[in-house]
Amino acid sequence: MGKGKRYDGEPKLNMKKVVAVGLVLIVLIMIIVLMCRLPKVDVPVGKNVANSYITVYTNEKWGVINSKGDTIIDAKYNNMIVIPDSTKAIFICQENVDMENGTYNSFAIDEKGNRLFTSYDQVEAMQNIDENGMLFYDTNVLKVQKDGKYGLINLNGKELIAPEYTSIYPLKNVSRSFVTEKDGKKGLIDNSGSIIIENLYTEISPLTNKYEDGYIVKDENGKYGLINYNKKQILECKYSQIMNIFGSDMYVVKENEDVKLVTAKGETKLTNKFTEAVSIDNSNLIIKENNKYGVISAEGDTIIEKDYDDLKYTFNGNYIAKKDGKYGIIDINKNVLVEFNYNYISYINEGFIEAEKLDGETDILDTTFKIKTSGIISEINTKLGYIKVRKDGDYKYYNFKLEEKDIKDVLSANTLYLSKSNDKYGFVNSNGVVVVNYIYDDATEQNDYGYAAVKKDGKWGAIDSTGKVVVEPKYNFSQNTIISFINKWHLAPDINANYYTDIME
Repeated sequence: MGKGKRYDGEPKLNMKKVVAVGLVLIVLIMIIVLMCRLPKVDVPVGKNVANSYITVYTNEKWGVINSKGDTIIDAKYNNMIVIPDSTKAIFICQENVDMENGTYNSFAIDEKGNRLFTSYDQVEAMQNIDENGMLFYDTNVLKVQKDGKYGLINLNGKELIAPEYTSIYPLKNVSRSFVTEKDGKKGLIDNSGSIIIENLYTEISPLTNKYEDGYIVKDENGKYGLINYNKKQILECKYSQIMNIFGSDMYVVKENEDVKLVTAKGETKLTNKFTEAVSIDNSNLIIKENNKYGVISAEGDTIIEKDYDDLKYTFNGNYIAKKDGKYGIIDINKNVLVEFNYNYISYINEGFIEAEKLDGETDILDTTFKIKTSGIISEINTKLGYIKVRKDGDYKYYNFKLEEKDIKDVLSANTLYLSKSNDKYGFVNSNGVVVVNYIYDDATEQNDYGYAAVKKDGKWGAIDSTGKVVVEPKYNFSQNTIISFINKWHLAPDINANYYTDIME
């Protein structure tokens, strides 16, 4: 049998079909090549959002959603649900609230509505207020009640302090510090349940808003002393008053009628050299007398005469000063570093200076007192380390070194970025491709939950992280300081309460 010889019974090749198949293959190859050469189309991808829980209010009832806007707890509770730690499914509810008598039942539930920590009669969050008057909760502990006595548990239900106190409450404006009361005497515990101060005192208050600086205590004789966070008695209980001022291991006290500057070692540095001190910085004191401010040393020498209407320490021996109704900055030798041309100046701990101008805009200065930019500060984000400034109708972003940054570098987790064209707002992706057309009168950047607010014809709505409209513009928001959405829910006007709602104004 010769190579390639056909058997007599085999069908002959159909050359027309062979040619047709070949042409089809050629066309397919050309299509594939052409598609490879076409520019890639950016397909919107949703933002990756960490799961968290948020309280919501609708139809006069309270519930819980997650960070995607999904309902976790149906809105069926009459009182606001408190979420001590937004990353944990532990929700504090109240029922049978009697405002007149101050009684209520408080309990915890999980994401399925099941009750937690049922061996206790009451379970409550530890609510506090910061220096700006904003509510916050200790995220590590819950207060529990059993048979009329109070203790602490952590969020896993572990008992930190057995219910043996007549009351437990947080020190105002100070984290991790809880006053306990037993047998009419007060003590202090931290959020691990460790006893910092035994129940021996009639009063306990913070020295500053930092628990590390210690606590002022008052004994049964009406005398004040100071105990630090490591349980050490810094100042014995012999003073008629301890001022809320601390610096360089020195304290301002009043002993009988004498105003003193004393050290942590009990040494008296000054007696009756001033009537009122404002702060202690670098061993110098800002003092106040007859509404005028000056600076003296810890030895009592005058550093800056009491010629100013206000003085605040900044850094490296420099002071924000007010004179003749205007603010500037001077050094320890009264040399003017920033001219007295501002309505107000403040030093931000992140390392820059805000100086409010007469026209309402703000100059932002670095620590060499050079103006780096000007505009209206919209946000100082300490978590991500940027400043957002509205300038000439647009937003600019700066790091804390006051270097201008591209928004894509600052908000790298975002999928959409606010863009402006012909006085209208839209959104582009990280490649600059328009995803949402320029049809809005105003808009916000994408928030942590992946949603952006958009404004059209005077009303606000929302888009999701792919650019899809989830709420048609319908809200007025005349009372809202911050405009933020999670799906159909928007942040309530009272940002102190920190809940979302779908209620129209």
